[in-house]
Amino acid sequence: MLKYIVRLRDALTAAIDQLTAGHVGSPRLNAETLLLFTLGCDRAYLYAHPERELSPDEHARYFDTIVQRSQGIPAQYITGHQEFWGMDLIVSPAVLIPRPETEHVIETVLTLSERRPPSASNRIVDVGTGSGCIALALANELPNAIIHAADISPAALDIARANAARHQLAQRIYFHETDLLQGFEPASFDFVVSNPPYVGESEEDEVQLEVRKFEPRNAVFAGPTGLEVISRLISQAQAILKPEGWLIFEISGTITGGIEQLLRGWQHVRITKDLQGIPRVASAQKPAN
Repeated sequence: MLKYIVRLRDALTAAIDQLTAGHVGSPRLNAETLLLFTLGCDRAYLYAHPERELSPDEHARYFDTIVQRSQGIPAQYITGHQEFWGMDLIVSPAVLIPRPETEHVIETVLTLSERRPPSASNRIVDVGTGSGCIALALANELPNAIIHAADISPAALDIARANAARHQLAQRIYFHETDLLQGFEPASFDFVVSNPPYVGESEEDEVQLEVRKFEPRNAVFAGPTGLEVISRLISQAQAILKPEGWLIFEISGTITGGIEQLLRGWQHVRITKDLQGIPRVASAQKPAN
C-alpha cells in the first residue's frame, strides 16, 4: 500500500488556497502562522525545509486550524497567543485580542510619566484590563510604579493573572473584579488608564464580522452611541484621581466630539492620532483644585 506523503510546502499551498477561497484576509500570513503553531517552529524553519514531510497527525491538526480560521475564528484564539509591546500574551475568547493601536496608550502614559518630578508617586489603575496587556506593559516599563488592574469579568481576570505570572509580574500587579472603578478610594491614583468599549451599536455593521462574532461583545460595544462606558469612566476617574492626575484611554474617531464634551472641566485635554491619522487616544488632567 502506497503511503500518502504531504510535504510542508504543499500543505502550506493548499492552506493558502483554502483561506483565499474562504475570503480570509492575508491568507499566506494566516497559513504560515497556523503552521508555525502546529509544528512549534519558527518562520525560518518553514522557508528552510519546504520538503519536510508532515506526519498524519500534524497534517490533520494543521488543517483543523485552517478550517477554524476559514470559519472566521481569529488566529489568535486558535493559537491562544498574541504579541503586544514585545510580550507574548495568552488570549482566549474571554478577552479582546490586543492590537497594535493600543500601544499608543502605553506611549502616552510613559510620556506623561517622564514629565513628572522624580519624587512623584506612580499609582496606576488599568480599567477593563482584559488580557492584562496594558497593565503588564506598564509594569515592564515602570518598575517603581504600583499597578492595579480591574475587570468585571472573572474569566478575563484569570487570563490577565496567567499572563502576569508568565512574565514574572504577578507580584507587581493587584487584580480587582469590579465594574470600572467601583470600590476604589477617592483621590488614590496618579493615572487611570483604559481601553474601554467605545463602539456604538449603530456602527455594528462597520465592525469586522469576526470581531462581532467571536470577540467579547461587552469589550467592543458600549451602547447606542459608543460613549456610554466612557461617560461613566470619566465620572469615576474624576473621583479616584489625585489632583493633577491623568486619565488616558483609547478611542475611535467617530466619538471624538462627544469625548471632548465629556472632558469639559478637565485640563490639558488632548486627542492623539495613530500612524494612520485616526484619533486613537484621549488624555486629560484633573485640575489641581
